[in-house]
Amino acid sequence: MKILHSVHPDDFKSYDTALIRERFLVDDIVKKDTINCVYTHYDRMIVGAANPVKEQLVLENYVNLRAEYFLERREIGIINVAGDGVITADGESYDLHKFDCLYIGKGAKRVTFSSKNNESPAVFYLLSAPAHGSYPTTLLGIDRVAKVDAGSAASANLRTINKYIHSGGIKSCQLVMGLTILHPGSVWNTMPAHTHDRRMEAYFYFDLPASQKVVHYMGKGDETRHIMVNNYEAVVSPPWSIHSGSGTTNYNFIWGMAGENLDYTDMDVISINDLR
Repeated sequence: MKILHSVHPDDFKSYDTALIRERFLVDDIVKKDTINCVYTHYDRMIVGAANPVKEQLVLENYVNLRAEYFLERREIGIINVAGDGVITADGESYDLHKFDCLYIGKGAKRVTFSSKNNESPAVFYLLSAPAHGSYPTTLLGIDRVAKVDAGSAASANLRTINKYIHSGGIKSCQLVMGLTILHPGSVWNTMPAHTHDRRMEAYFYFDLPASQKVVHYMGKGDETRHIMVNNYEAVVSPPWSIHSGSGTTNYNFIWGMAGENLDYTDMDVISINDLR
């Protein structure tokens, strides 16, 4: 399992594009009949993806976790971003359509992933964080999730925010997770920008055509940088960094956080006029 280490904001100022991509970009995680995971030293978050096509995939343990099984001391949130799929957790099966979310709590020993149709396979995006307690496995479909509309067409950021795992939704120890759908004609996400001094965050971009890209902005508000991001790629954002993007077309993205609290609104907003 690839490991991403923490970066100090003063060091970040000297990074060129290649080094930013090496230290923060999570790419090549969606691969046929494979589960790929990346371990980060930001609140010990694991970012990954499972793409079962012809095979049923098992969430295996990793040596560097020093655990008996993957979820011995962890919880996991999973959102399906493609075709219909099935996840089993200790023998209990859950059907996930596109945009459905499954939370599995600490202590589940066997987790598997499969697709219902290998011509239109599921792509499961995974976020896992350390857990101090156990909460029940919970499925929440896109039709029942709490939704908030934000932005406007005039500012090219009209979007629907779907909140799955948070203080008012699926219960967890520290994982917060949801997805944002940008409306046609809108390309900006999370603007005005903000930081979370008490949490890290990761963005996963999807439903982005192969000929298009998202410009992901990061860094301190007065010292910003950017990288170009493709479909099915994620960016890890430290607590000191903004996390925002603009695309060459509309797209969707999954946001996930881990850290000190579950308060969705705990953020330090940076005025657009103060960005540099």
